[in-house]
Formats: sequence, C-alpha cells, structure tokens
Amino acid sequence: MTVAVFVLLLLGAVPIALVLALTAMVYIQVSGNSVLFESYPQQLFGAIESYGLLAIPLFMLAGELMNEGGVTRRLIDLSRLLVGGFRGGLAYINLVANMMMAAIIGSAASQIAIMSRAMVPAMEREGYSRSYGAAITAAGGLLSPIIPPSMLFVLFGVMAQVPIAEMFIAGILPGLLLGFSFFLAIAVVGLVQQYPKGQWPSRAEATRALVMGLPALAIPLIIIGGILLGLATPTESAALASLAALLLGRFLYGDLKVAMLPTVLKRTAVNAGLVIMLIAAAGVFGWVIVYERLPQMAAAWIAALTTDPFHFLLLLIGVLLVVGMIIDGIAALILVVPILLPIATQQFGISPYQFGVVVCLTLVLGLLTPPVGAGLYIASSMTGASPMRIFRSLLPFLLASLATLVLLAWQPWLTTGLIGR
Repeated sequence: MTVAVFVLLLLGAVPIALVLALTAMVYIQVSGNSVLFESYPQQLFGAIESYGLLAIPLFMLAGELMNEGGVTRRLIDLSRLLVGGFRGGLAYINLVANMMMAAIIGSAASQIAIMSRAMVPAMEREGYSRSYGAAITAAGGLLSPIIPPSMLFVLFGVMAQVPIAEMFIAGILPGLLLGFSFFLAIAVVGLVQQYPKGQWPSRAEATRALVMGLPALAIPLIIIGGILLGLATPTESAALASLAALLLGRFLYGDLKVAMLPTVLKRTAVNAGLVIMLIAAAGVFGWVIVYERLPQMAAAWIAALTTDPFHFLLLLIGVLLVVGMIIDGIAALILVVPILLPIATQQFGISPYQFGVVVCLTLVLGLLTPPVGAGLYIASSMTGASPMRIFRSLLPFLLASLATLVLLAWQPWLTTGLIGR
C-alpha cells in the first residue's frame, strides 16, 4: 500500500516534499507502530539539524546579489578576454562564464536561468541559432553540481557524513574535465556548422574588462581559496561570498540599489525554504527506508549481478539516468543515498567521494533530458526556443557528459587524488 501511495502521489504531480512526507506517514499508519509515529517530528527536525546546510541559502544569496549587482556581466566580459577570438568565440565565452558562475551559484537550475538571460540574446545577434545558444547555456548548468561550491555536494556531505570541504575539493578535477570535454564539443560543432570567427577585444576594451572583472573574480577565489587553504568552512565561505557580492554590486559597480535588497532576500528565503522543506521530508522517508532494511535487500540483489566496482558504477549511472529524468535531482539524491551509499562503500570498497561525484553529475543530467527536463524548460522559457530543438543541440554535450561519467567511474583518482584518499 505504501508503494502504491508513493507512485500515485508522484504521478499526480504532488510536490515531492509532500510525496515523501505523506508516504512516510502512510507507512507509519499502516505499520501500527506507535514509536514510529511519536518519532516523526523528531526525524523531520533531525534531517535539517546540520550546520553545513546553512551554506545553501548563503550560496543562493550570493548568486542573487551577483546577478542584481552586475557581477555576472563583468565575469562575462572577462571571459571574452580569454576565449573571445576563437571560432565560435561567443560559445566559448558562454562556457567560461558558466564555469566561473558554477564556482559561485552551486545550483544548476539557477545558473541556467541567469545565464540564459545574459548570453543567448547576444549569441543570436552574432549569427548563432537560438536553440544552440540555449543548449550551451543549459550544458553549462551541468558544471554547477561538481565545480565547487555545489548545493548537491552540501546535501551529500551532510547525508554521507563526510566533510563538505573535501567533497568540494573532490569535484575540482571532474569539473575541469567536464569543462574540457565541452570545449571539444564546441570546437567540433563550430567546425561542422562554420560558426563565425570571434573577435579579440581592443586594448582599451580589454583593459576596461580586466579592471572591472578582476574584482568580480575575487568571489569564486574567496570561496574556493578559503576552502582549499583551510581558512574557512564552506558555510563561512558562502557568507563571505555574499558579503563580497553585496559590496561589489553596491559600492564598486553601483548596479545594486538598496531598494532591491528586500526582493533579493525574499526570493532567496523562498527558494531556500523549498529546499530545506524537501530535506526535512526526505529525512523521514529515508528513515523509513532504513527501518525497512531496503539497503540490505538492494545489496543482495546487486551482488547477484556483479562484484566489480566499475561495473557497479556503470549500473548505477544507468539507473540514475532514468531516475533523474523523472525526479528532481535534490529529491533523487536524498532517496538514493541511504540505499546505495552503504552498498558502494561496504560491499564494493568505493570511496564516498567518487560515489558522490558520480551520483550528483548523473542526477543533474536529468535536468536536461525529457520527459521532465526542468533545465530544458527553464532554458526554453528564458529564450523562447523549443525544448526539443534545445535538446537536439544538447546531444554533443550530453555525450561528452556520459563519456566523462564513465571515466570518473573507471579512474577513482580523478575524484580522490586532490584529497589524498
């Protein structure tokens, strides 16, 4: 009965947080276990009683302040200095700017929305198809879950009880590898489609972009540098990044007006509240999963299929691609980690860092794949391009992402090398 309720609620388009909370409640009612019922509020609160989760609203606030304060635009201008003169220059600019933004926002959906508004109209004016511009922007959103900071890494670190700072460090090499694979995809598509050759900025333009862009670049350096050097926790880095974005936008660039702050804070509070509510509900659901010994049953089933860690990760990627197509990445992460992490670490000896990076990237691919594909629809609504046209333009980037995933599953050192585990 519990499974039937879960499926019906999910298919009925009920918000996923309510699906998880109500399913757990139905299970408790059916089981007749009064101890479970009395523990329900405690489990709700216990799921969000973590200092590390404070990083989520703070990173969201940093992204909002950057967008309103003109920091995003300066990072795009700085990207033009690095790659603007190559064939398909604006495509490279889009990707480099996305890599910089990934080091600040940490949310794929937010990044796609922000960068779609900033980049696609400019690409269309220079001869790129609207769908291709939207596709590159959407593909750039895939960098958010693995280039630190990452909202999914924060959640995974809390759930897996591993240091969030080390999870961030584990994502650096995979993020650079994924970015490089996207550069190759852009180069191939640019040669085939003969996209226009870019133009390097003049000396005056370059000087102006450099002077205005270097302070903006300080924000990702504060986040990553503070964590790598051990000077700040991820939560403290998020707070410092928010403060830096506020000061830059208000006093250096002058784009952030005091009147905007209530709207920015309200938008951040609403978005963060939705995520925290989901985590609380999923905590109860995960508690039910563990109580029912589902991880042990899943372990027995998987053991009958393979004993090789690489094959296990390939099987995991295949299953999670389907899960990510249907369920939001955060909700899916909270559902699968309690079941699959113990199997990966105890039965196959897989590092939790390798497992976390592979799982997070695989689930976010679902943002860009039908039938749900929230990232596709965000890019479509922001640009006016058809979701299916965007998806067709996305195929080279999705193939590059799959190739990167296989490489990460095959070579554990790509995720564990920088943290020495």
